[in-house]
Amino acid sequence: MAEKDYVTRVLSEPGEVPASDWNALVHAGGLINPFMRHEYLAAMHESGSATARTGWQAQWLTLWQGRTLVAACALYLKAHSYGEYVFDWAWANAYHQHGLAYYPKALVAPPFTPVPGPRLLARSPDDRQALVRALIKVCRERALSSLHLLFLDDADVAACAEAGLMLRHTVQFHWHNQRAGEGGAPRRFADFDDFLACLSQDKRKKIRQERRKVQEAGVRFRWARGSDIGTADWDFFYRCYERTYLEHGNAPYLTRDFFHRMAADMPEHWLLFVGERDGRPVASSLIGLSQDAGHPGAGPAVAYGRYWGALERVDCLHFEACYYQPLAWCIAHGVGRFEGGAQGEHKMARALLPVQTTSAHWLAHPGFADAVERFLVREGEGLGHYLDELAQRSPFRQA
Repeated sequence: MAEKDYVTRVLSEPGEVPASDWNALVHAGGLINPFMRHEYLAAMHESGSATARTGWQAQWLTLWQGRTLVAACALYLKAHSYGEYVFDWAWANAYHQHGLAYYPKALVAPPFTPVPGPRLLARSPDDRQALVRALIKVCRERALSSLHLLFLDDADVAACAEAGLMLRHTVQFHWHNQRAGEGGAPRRFADFDDFLACLSQDKRKKIRQERRKVQEAGVRFRWARGSDIGTADWDFFYRCYERTYLEHGNAPYLTRDFFHRMAADMPEHWLLFVGERDGRPVASSLIGLSQDAGHPGAGPAVAYGRYWGALERVDCLHFEACYYQPLAWCIAHGVGRFEGGAQGEHKMARALLPVQTTSAHWLAHPGFADAVERFLVREGEGLGHYLDELAQRSPFRQA
């Protein structure tokens, strides 16, 4: 399709594009990724969590044909590299050492959300390709140093590669609700004990010991989903979430108002676990849930570990709240995959296995682009060796 058939609009406010139009593109992918929904991104902006003041200036890029939105992405001008989880601090430092400005840069990703998924929302592959070209054009026109698209799905990777962007790979750890059945046919786990039975003896023993420590400390968990999560539970969760950040010397990225908007605008995408001792809540973890666009009543397809916190210190409480409780829930509710978030090799001991994730990058300066491309080749080779090493350390029993 010719470029002249598109009308390009750059929007600084989420409200400038109808939520129904944006979400129609999200739903076109089949799996409703909650972190790309208009409500999620708008809440980041309207709650003050991701704004120009905090270093995230919204410049959403949209392509239109008449009154029809055919492609869009959540583009931000970034004044720093915080909250991204694909680290380019060394690139920024190299620019600075050569007297060049690295910031502002262009970023396409939901703020503070290292969850793989669609970034280039489009009605067709041609529309997606046009969107990539429009991104590069905007970056050139504004003399930006670089463009970064993070945690892409396969369609986005293909579009970026075709446009000549450099690809960078990192590792996350995901759990799959699947075990080998009789005759080698895979099946889902029947219950948590069935899952444990598939693990090597040392990993199975370790998990049981960790769970026993939490139980012996008198902590019991309950869960609530969607509109069943009451205001008091949301308030308690935020106390835990905020405290976790403050204990590490940082203010939390997200405001209480952001979670208020989540409870009001998209409650069906959230699952909350609350740990209680002697009738008092002491810890919580918040899990995101996807949905199948074609079968909205079929239940969540993927669960995402997102936030956690505790008001009391209990040995192994983090593992129970963030892994074992969510995994048990996924098994009981037929959820096929649990994604554990960014980094964390320790997750392998809890049966979350390494998965390669991909980002795409464009640098305006030819010399730096060439240097980064050479670096990414070396980094990719190292990552390949790392994945091979991790494959030898599978927590599952060997046949």
